[in-house]
Amino acid sequence: MKSEWKSSTIGEACLLVTDGSHSSPKSTDTGEYMVSVKDFTPYGFDFSSCKRISSEDYAALKRNGCVPKVGDILVGKDGARYFEDIIIYDQPEHPALLSSIAILRCNPQEIVSEFLYYLMKTPSFKQHVRDNYGSGSAIPRIILKDFKRMPIQYPAIDEQEKICSLLSRIDGKIKVNIQINDNLEQQAQTLFQKLFVENVNFKWRKGTISDLGTVVGGSTPSKSKPEYYTEHGIAWITPKDLSVNKSKFIAHGENDITELGLKNSSASIMPEGTVLFSSRAPIGYIAIAAGEVTTNQGFKSVVPKAEIGTPFVYYFLKNALPTIEGMASGSTFKEVSGSTMKDVPALIPDSETLAKFNEFCGPLFGQQQMLERQNQSLAALRDSLLPKLMSGEIDVSDVSI
Repeated sequence: MKSEWKSSTIGEACLLVTDGSHSSPKSTDTGEYMVSVKDFTPYGFDFSSCKRISSEDYAALKRNGCVPKVGDILVGKDGARYFEDIIIYDQPEHPALLSSIAILRCNPQEIVSEFLYYLMKTPSFKQHVRDNYGSGSAIPRIILKDFKRMPIQYPAIDEQEKICSLLSRIDGKIKVNIQINDNLEQQAQTLFQKLFVENVNFKWRKGTISDLGTVVGGSTPSKSKPEYYTEHGIAWITPKDLSVNKSKFIAHGENDITELGLKNSSASIMPEGTVLFSSRAPIGYIAIAAGEVTTNQGFKSVVPKAEIGTPFVYYFLKNALPTIEGMASGSTFKEVSGSTMKDVPALIPDSETLAKFNEFCGPLFGQQQMLERQNQSLAALRDSLLPKLMSGEIDVSDVSI
């Protein structure tokens, strides 16, 4: 099969290679969306905290080609995660884009958009980009002429479509699971809002986060001691892990630590159900430990009291994030200290209301965790097939899902 594949470049296979706006219009309370890489999700954009601009500014950017069309491939091209954030755009909204995002519009007579998208997601292609592109020392970035000259290989259109159909079926299952989990999340957030915000009982006792659970910091074993780290050991989470893994539940990060690493640091093992809260760089990544974990010093996590429960602490922290950010200090970058975290104000609900909320969230959390695990397995299957299919090493007709 490989001998039948065509050698070309992205510039030759695309009708358009451009990027978003190099200016940033004034924000408005309402209006059209203008997104940056921070608004990326695995399958589109999250518009919930997205910048908005006036209709007039949007129209001007649209005329300048800074608005994507369905089927365009969008690539984060600046910063530490350059070329890591890649999506094929299929949402009904058409936001204006900032210059940190490249827009690739395929020639449908030459290459299928989904095929180029999957090709760019392969480890070998990403490694080629890291080895050969990315100008700028302080802030790495890929310039448009680099995109245009990136070499690619691809088979005939019908073969591309067969490969994309297989990979899209896997991604489709993942996307459905994400949508189910998002719906479940909205249900839990709505009930939290109703019980503890809209209908707050001012007879509830005033307290602090310390009344909800134990605040635990983290530590980093010496990086100069390789014996402190392992692939399969004690789970050790960093804020970077939560920036990459957007799941609600997390069991392991990029690296684990050994018993020796734990012994020679001030890290503490926290139980399953601990709510992890990043306290710097940035403040506010929140996840739930799916097993026993430790963290680095970038966290001030909360081990919930049994009578309070993980669900309440999780949504309390999400709801209290603006307050916590306002209590942070630091000149170089903002950070929430352990003492500050312990003193974050909280109303302590009555046991009956807490029980009602936890009983509702228990099976919901269980389903969310199950679907996240299923997605991890599906993603592993996709990622194992991806490089072999996209290189022609295996024939798509030999694979069944």
